[in-house]
Amino acid sequence: MVRSYNRNKRSVALDLRCPQGIAVVKRLIAWADVFIQNLRPGLVEELGIGSEAMRAADSRLIYVSVSGFGVDGPSRERPGLDIAAQAESGMMSVTGEPDRPPQRVGFPIVDAATTHVAAQAVLAALFKRERTGYGDAIQTSLLEVALHLQAPAWSEYAATGKEPTRQGSGQATAAPAAELIQTRDGWIVLSAYTQDHWARLCKTIEHPDLIDDPRFATNSARVLNKGALLVELTAALGSLSTEECVALLTRNQIVTAAVRSYSQVRKSADVEASCMFVQTRGEDSFEALRLPYQLSRNGKATGGIPSVGQHTASILRELGFAEQEVAAMLDAGVALAPAKAGPP
Repeated sequence: MVRSYNRNKRSVALDLRCPQGIAVVKRLIAWADVFIQNLRPGLVEELGIGSEAMRAADSRLIYVSVSGFGVDGPSRERPGLDIAAQAESGMMSVTGEPDRPPQRVGFPIVDAATTHVAAQAVLAALFKRERTGYGDAIQTSLLEVALHLQAPAWSEYAATGKEPTRQGSGQATAAPAAELIQTRDGWIVLSAYTQDHWARLCKTIEHPDLIDDPRFATNSARVLNKGALLVELTAALGSLSTEECVALLTRNQIVTAAVRSYSQVRKSADVEASCMFVQTRGEDSFEALRLPYQLSRNGKATGGIPSVGQHTASILRELGFAEQEVAAMLDAGVALAPAKAGPP
């Protein structure tokens, strides 16, 4: 996680349990355009660095608070992690196979999505500040983001009242849609649920008779008879390799993809062409993912990750503290700088 998100940043380490540490934080906040915190709800107010106090001191400040379950409900004091949000939002209840227990998504999707949501909110607030001259207070939570990620499913539930269930890799209302098909040497997914695409798929696998088969003639019929549908598709494609399936279906404009392992993805020609993986520079050089977009003028971000407190001393100086004050704070443990802190 540190290697993923802490590149090209500077690190300051302060003891927030002492008044002097809080005084430094307040000066840092006054220096900043945006302040982001994810401490337990209420703790920043106890420390004197809550949104109301900090924005009263600087009306241009954009103050972002991220919590596990929000600040108004009965769970506001609960510790919140990605897995808790996946469970409490309904996400796990619709993830996995129908006859198996609920499952988490295979990576911390809510954590990752929350960073993007918070960044989007910050950009909107910065734009508003350019127009009005005023900052804003932003609140979001892992629970809210987890619900947001499921917006289509929640809309369907609100409209029908029908409880969603685990569908494996398929979908409840369309077929074949996101279906997992075993090949000779692996797996593919495919979707062809509109009537035109269904007919094209049947012709592609050389089974035009399935187009008007009463079991599969309409989308609703295919959903009702999904088990038989998957048997037919597996029989038609299972003798081919994964790459042969992808080539055949793609050639006939059927949505398909190979299910690839991380090692296979890393060797993918498409991934290689995207230049998503970059090599960081510095003593601890490693391969990392760049941001998933490129601006016409930006270069490749290849900086490494800072050690904890690596830039404490230099930033304290930038904040206006005298050399003797910096040394005193380091000696007292109010601020932390590692012995080998890198360039000042």
